[in-house]
Amino acid sequence: CAWIKVEQLKPYHPHKEEMIKINKGKRFQQAVDAVEEFLRKTKGKDQASSHNSTEEKNRRNSSEERGKQSAGEEKRKASLSEGKVKKGTGEGKKRVSSVSSERGSKSPLKRAQDQSPRKRGRPPKDEKDLTIPESSTVKRVMTGTVAGFKWPPSVSEPVKDSDPHFHHFLLSQTEKPAVCYQAITKKLKVCEEETGSTSIQAADSTAVNGSITPTDKKIGFLGLGLMGSGIVSNLLKMGHTVTVWNRTAEKCDLFIQEGARLGRTPAEVVSTCDITFACVSDPKAAKDLVLGPSGVLQGIRPGKCYVDMSTVDADTVTELAQVIVSRGGRFLEAPVSGNQQLSNDGMLVILAAGDRGLYEDCSSCFQAMGKTSFFLGEVGNAAKMMLIVNMVQGSFMATIAEGLTLAQVTGQSQQTLLDILNQGQLASIFLDQKCQNILQGNFKPDFYLKYIQKDLRLAIALGDSVNHPTPMAAAANEVYKRAKALDQSDNDMSAVYRAYIH
Repeated sequence: CAWIKVEQLKPYHPHKEEMIKINKGKRFQQAVDAVEEFLRKTKGKDQASSHNSTEEKNRRNSSEERGKQSAGEEKRKASLSEGKVKKGTGEGKKRVSSVSSERGSKSPLKRAQDQSPRKRGRPPKDEKDLTIPESSTVKRVMTGTVAGFKWPPSVSEPVKDSDPHFHHFLLSQTEKPAVCYQAITKKLKVCEEETGSTSIQAADSTAVNGSITPTDKKIGFLGLGLMGSGIVSNLLKMGHTVTVWNRTAEKCDLFIQEGARLGRTPAEVVSTCDITFACVSDPKAAKDLVLGPSGVLQGIRPGKCYVDMSTVDADTVTELAQVIVSRGGRFLEAPVSGNQQLSNDGMLVILAAGDRGLYEDCSSCFQAMGKTSFFLGEVGNAAKMMLIVNMVQGSFMATIAEGLTLAQVTGQSQQTLLDILNQGQLASIFLDQKCQNILQGNFKPDFYLKYIQKDLRLAIALGDSVNHPTPMAAAANEVYKRAKALDQSDNDMSAVYRAYIH
């Protein structure tokens, strides 16, 4: 329980989007999920009650109508009888003909209403092809604005695999689903090409009510930087047994308090764990971690598993895979797309390649740390894809900074520019957050500028290796290099803005 100030209480619907945008934690999302479920049930009950009362009213009106129609029928019969008495005159014939014509002109649906009452729901024998209009109340229930509402599956309909953890990112999209969120949360099926070159798959779902069934394997983790810290925290929260190591040992203390075990060296962690993950800064750090003194390679024995989550080039990851496998180990590369906030929230996107069996063994871990994962085939593919993703992101960030500075020097409002962009096709959390950083002058690192510049450099080299031009990335890279020269390396990537104003 907790005390909450009255002024901090806000109506749910008017402030829902704002609060979901600010609070990205799993527990908050689960709370929103519970609120939406309650609203769905309440709305369903209200609509069902309304539907029943409407039906009762319709039945009463129908009964009264049938009484009126019966009385009218008696009057018409009397009129017909009167017409028969005047059979000899032409006027009488016309009146009888007129009445008969009037009755015969009624539509089949009208005639059905004029007939005597029959059992509710049974169609008339001569009107089997009539389509009965659906109640507007039922239509509202079926097409309500609450996103994701589905009728319970019938016995013959197979229950679809559903993992709330993989879907909760869409909770805020109950009225206007954002395309970018929908694309992110789609669970891709295995796509087996005839060439066998690439296979893509999202991690299998084992979550129940937002919880994850953790693997019984012992997990090791090396590197507790911006990304690694959030990953380890989520592994522990979801019940995994984790042993940690970091070059700066003090960073391990917080995780020891949360239940992690301490490894004295990378070799010790690998030797005592079944699967060891690593997330370090660059190719040199990744190689030193494996090949250096008391490194990963010294702890590798047949059956030991190593998963490198660092963003490095394909040549580096291929070399590491070869030395690990040469010792009887199993290797998987699994760089992650995201930032510190997404890491803390367990909303990373994992790109994996290498040992397919190891990828499947890591399923519960990947679900704990991310919203989806992709298997991209042979070692090196994930490194290439990750560099391309970060190349696009880094170039986009430089363009955002360029646009904001151009707005400023031409006398345009930077805030208005952001408002316009947020209403257009470029609208995204990334765009909004990075622009807010710039407008507020807050460059606390969420993704280090020095690391995005490293990724741009490696992406340009990847293009060179296949003789493919990357002029946009090359131009952006130069702007980041200038920002580094202005001592912005340890700030957020949005600090590239400062390269334009100095």
